[in-house]
Amino acid sequence: MCHALLLDPKFLALLLRIDHELAAQTRADGCPCGGVLHRADYPRKPRGCPVEVRDEHCSRLSFCCSVCRRRSTSMSVRFLARRVYLALAVVLVSARPGGPTPAAARLGMALGVQRRTLARWREWWCEQFPLTPLWRAACARFMPPVPEAQLPGELIARFAGPAPEAVMRLLVWLSPVTVGRGQCAAIKLNEAG
Repeated sequence: MCHALLLDPKFLALLLRIDHELAAQTRADGCPCGGVLHRADYPRKPRGCPVEVRDEHCSRLSFCCSVCRRRSTSMSVRFLARRVYLALAVVLVSARPGGPTPAAARLGMALGVQRRTLARWREWWCEQFPLTPLWRAACARFMPPVPEAQLPGELIARFAGPAPEAVMRLLVWLSPVTVGRGQCAAIKLNEAG
């Protein structure tokens, strides 16, 4: 079951490793001004994260240029933009368009997700996410088309493999929406899994 992934330390360690790989790529790309990028992580207080691994997920990987001081935050599979809940929690708890399944509702309650928060997440998936450059560039690649009213649940189903692999591929695919608009324009969109 997908919801068990939130409690799986090995899966969360995999997401952390992917974030470090994305950060290494950001650092290797360097700053447009030619300056060296130095590590300057953002502190985070992640919700939806088991206590035993919370320390490993308490920062968002980021860099600062040694010359122009411009911030370069790498893409992330752990954090969905500025939301305080882990991206995995946002995806899994808001996956049902008609409201969460009983398992997702229990998970949301266990994580302390308020109904208003869940409503905001659903609104983001149905109204704001379809306007992102990622969705606009990639939505036609899904056959049959993914109904926007059924995001993100239908997206999980479109990524092949067992649940952990499908969710991981979805989080990697979503990673371009985790950075600012200026950075997002420079990112080459990957083909959907």
